[in-house]
Amino acid sequence: MSVREKDDPELYTKIQEQNLLRQYDLLSNCIEIGLKKGIESFDKYTLWALNYAAVSNISQFGGRFREDPISVGNHVPPHFKEVPNLMDRFFSIVHENWTIVDHPTYLPAYTLWRLCWIHPFVEGNGRTARAACYYLICLKQGRLLPGKKTVPERIRENRVPYYDALHAADVAWEAGQLDVSSLADYLGALLKAQLEDVV
Repeated sequence: MSVREKDDPELYTKIQEQNLLRQYDLLSNCIEIGLKKGIESFDKYTLWALNYAAVSNISQFGGRFREDPISVGNHVPPHFKEVPNLMDRFFSIVHENWTIVDHPTYLPAYTLWRLCWIHPFVEGNGRTARAACYYLICLKQGRLLPGKKTVPERIRENRVPYYDALHAADVAWEAGQLDVSSLADYLGALLKAQLEDVV
C-alpha cells in the first residue's frame, strides 16, 4: 500500500511529515544504542530501518537498496549493481576514520554527501542521509543533543546552502578530490545554532 504524491498531494505530505516524526523516534533509539556500543553499530541495517521509517506508505521498496537505475536532477547515481560494494566502502571509511578524524562535523558531512551521491535507495535518500548525518553528529558529541530544532530540521528550512555544499563536494570528487569541507562548515554552523537554541 502506498500513496502517490500526484494522486493526493495533501495526504502524501501528511504521511511524509508523520514518517519524519517516526523516523526521529527511531533515530533517537539508534543514537542511544550507538552511544553504548560505538561506531560499529552504524551499519546498513541501521540505514535500512531509517529509510523504511522515512518512506512507509509512500514507497513499496523502503528499507532495501535499489535494484533499478535512477536519476536525480542532473546527478546520475552509480549503477545499482555497484551500490552494495559502494556502501561497504562507505561504512569502512566512516569506521576506520572514526577515531582519527576529530573534527565534529567532517565525517557527518562525508556521510551526508556520500549517501546522496550513491543514492542507495529508491526513495527517501535525502531524509535517510540527513538522519545518518545527525546520528554521527550526536555520536561525535557523545550525547543526544538538546535544542529546539535539530540539524536536519534546519537543513529542511533553507536548502540552498545545503545544495551548494553538496555540489561543491561533487565538483571536487569529479576532479579526483575528496573535499567535503564546505559541507562540514555548513553543518558546524547549524550544530552551533541548535546548541545555542536550547529551551
